[in-house]
Amino acid sequence: MNNAKTAVVVGAGLGGLALAIRLQASGIRTTLLERRDQPGGRAYVYRDQGFTFDAGPTVITDPSAIEALFTQAGRPMGDYLELLPVSPFYRLCWEDGRAFDYGNDQQDLERQIATFAPADVEGYRRFLAYSRAVLDEGYIKLGAVPFLSFRDMLHAGPQLARLQAWRSVYDMAAKYISDDQLRQAFSFHALLVGGNPFATSSIYTLIHALERQWGVWFPKGGTGALVNGMAKLFTDLGGTLEVNAEVAAFETAGSRLTGVRTRDGRVFAADAVASNADVVHTYSDLLGQHPRGRQEGERLKGKRFSNSLFVIHFGLKRPQPQLQHHTVCFGPRYRELVQEIFDGPKLPDDFSLYLHSPCATDPSLAPPGCSSHYVLAPVPHLGNAPLDWGVEGPRYRDKILDYLERHYMPGLREDLVTCRIFSPRDFREQLNAHLGSAFSLEPRLTQSAWFRPHNRDAQLANLYLVGAGTHPGAGVPGVIASAKATAGLMLEDLQG
Repeated sequence: MNNAKTAVVVGAGLGGLALAIRLQASGIRTTLLERRDQPGGRAYVYRDQGFTFDAGPTVITDPSAIEALFTQAGRPMGDYLELLPVSPFYRLCWEDGRAFDYGNDQQDLERQIATFAPADVEGYRRFLAYSRAVLDEGYIKLGAVPFLSFRDMLHAGPQLARLQAWRSVYDMAAKYISDDQLRQAFSFHALLVGGNPFATSSIYTLIHALERQWGVWFPKGGTGALVNGMAKLFTDLGGTLEVNAEVAAFETAGSRLTGVRTRDGRVFAADAVASNADVVHTYSDLLGQHPRGRQEGERLKGKRFSNSLFVIHFGLKRPQPQLQHHTVCFGPRYRELVQEIFDGPKLPDDFSLYLHSPCATDPSLAPPGCSSHYVLAPVPHLGNAPLDWGVEGPRYRDKILDYLERHYMPGLREDLVTCRIFSPRDFREQLNAHLGSAFSLEPRLTQSAWFRPHNRDAQLANLYLVGAGTHPGAGVPGVIASAKATAGLMLEDLQG
């Protein structure tokens, strides 16, 4: 491959890894540069006193998209990675003591729905049919297709109109389902990709059908095992992965990039550069010396960004057999809470939580007889609530742990072995996330598809984007689909 074309991918998140694999497997000599001390990006891993904590995504919903990377590389996925089924997908809980085990058994789902509202059984069937139609149009047909011109958007327009894409996820759930708690159960998915269920396009109801289609999975050894499997596949193919390699700037000549320069002064020349870094950071900082970078960076800063997250990783000296792998703990408010999370101007007094208890599926993530957990609360980003998280973080941590002990995990404080927090400030400082947003641009209809930053820059012909900030958006299937879209463009340009 001495005369092969070369590419540099900046950022070894799941999108960057997936793109690097596709390029290297297609004969492009690819270097992957990661600022932190291990690959993964948001899917970072912490280890402490025998506990393993996944920092990022823990719900794998389309294993076929991951398997496609290994298939393209000609390697069996089973040599690198084992995916374990999670059942139920989630346990949804409310403060009045009601619970809903949301899984893939239609009969069991309908039985549970009937205990909330018998009339909603038929409504759920119709909601599922709608969700499946959206999955087919919005993910299977368009998820990995780049939207580079408004004409592409117009082409998709009739389908989007037929699916009433201007309506919100919550509106569409409410159209079919009457019970208030069930409406929450079938609209909260938007929050998994940084979307406000009351403002995010109903296209995102496809997440429900995605889970029903392929199930929910968890990598044996944690999400970090998925990252390590992908990184090993990339290096086995001959790719170069460098950690502790922070990119300081893109090198340019006119309207083309010539490579990237790292903080320690090294220059990596390349025929093409792809950024898996935050989109505002990519343009404003890495390309800040070029007029295109300054202009696009300022334009993007005017967009709406998704919420941030406050995360507590903690290990306990006892197992928690009463918990499922994934628990969604709904607080007393829904619509009002979501509005405060997305608009600020302060931290809401109450919260809804996502509690991850992976030892329910894989006990190896904690020492024998112990359990590993994280809990996250969606919170406003730093632009909407500019809080001092150095002060606010410990107070909020204590409030959340007290709540969990009271409602879900008796004796939590007494059993606590280790605990650490990750706040919006950490998203900004450790991940260069604009305003500490956890999911990049908010996935509204006016910030989706062609309206999102494109997979290939409109002015710099050999600059490409991959990851949550570009099409199709956040979430594991989203960033892996973005890698497929971006790789298609890069290979067309480099091999054309």
